[in-house]
Amino acid sequence: MIPVCDVQNRKNETGFSLTKVGVTGVRKLVHVKRPDEHCNEPLVCMIDVFVDLPAEQKGSHMSRNLEVIRAVVSECTEEPTTGIEDLATMIGKMLLEKHEYAKFSNVNIVAEYFKDNVTPHGKNTTEVYRLFGKAKCERDGGITKTIGVEAVGMTACPCAQENVAQTLNCSKEWPVITHNQRNVCTVYMSMDNSCMVEADDLIDLINSSFSSPTFEVLKRDDEAAVVINAHRNPKFVEDMVRDVLKKIVDEYTELPDDVEVVVKSESEESIHKHNAFAERTATLGELRN
Repeated sequence: MIPVCDVQNRKNETGFSLTKVGVTGVRKLVHVKRPDEHCNEPLVCMIDVFVDLPAEQKGSHMSRNLEVIRAVVSECTEEPTTGIEDLATMIGKMLLEKHEYAKFSNVNIVAEYFKDNVTPHGKNTTEVYRLFGKAKCERDGGITKTIGVEAVGMTACPCAQENVAQTLNCSKEWPVITHNQRNVCTVYMSMDNSCMVEADDLIDLINSSFSSPTFEVLKRDDEAAVVINAHRNPKFVEDMVRDVLKKIVDEYTELPDDVEVVVKSESEESIHKHNAFAERTATLGELRN
């Protein structure tokens, strides 16, 4: 039998280490079961995994990444994972076992998630959101996991509303017309592996911060209610970020100060050809101060 040459283990001559080497876009069906009946359903996940590569090594063993993903996801078929951020942590730790030359691993997972909701007039509906789970695992045992969600809602511009009210000399009995935006809001929370945050709670927190949540199907009474509610609650993209930050500080009093929070809000403008964007990155301790 001709011996197989391990090209990856050959010496690299250029002298540069690499921070991330791996595979992207691996699709897997993952079984998730959260406490208290949160998210007890399979999720179609897109998984990216990486390890660092030392300067002296020519290549990373890519097939090990797929073997790790398959092994961990297979375990979740027998016993569902508690969340995609926990799945990312499990994959990240096993990557370091398989890649003995790596100092750390990074895992990113994205999934579509369907959550039950209720329209303003009480009709049941199911809306789609995006979930994010990330993990950075270090050889010395350090683990940082990230849970994130993305929700789409509606904002109404307070500046245009004020201009219209002054132009038309409107009374304040009813909300004045203004232009609207489809707003995409994303929240990430990065924390120690021992902490836990429910994606459902983050979704509810974001939905409560829009001028109005939006819905896949609206009959006439609900359609009117969404528009009226949004115009009674106009917001800039900056207001969205600040309102979400305030609610996170108020809601997660038990989490430690070193939890990192990222809130992004992007409004797809209706009267402009550009979008409006706002973002804040800070630790909970900084926000509390």
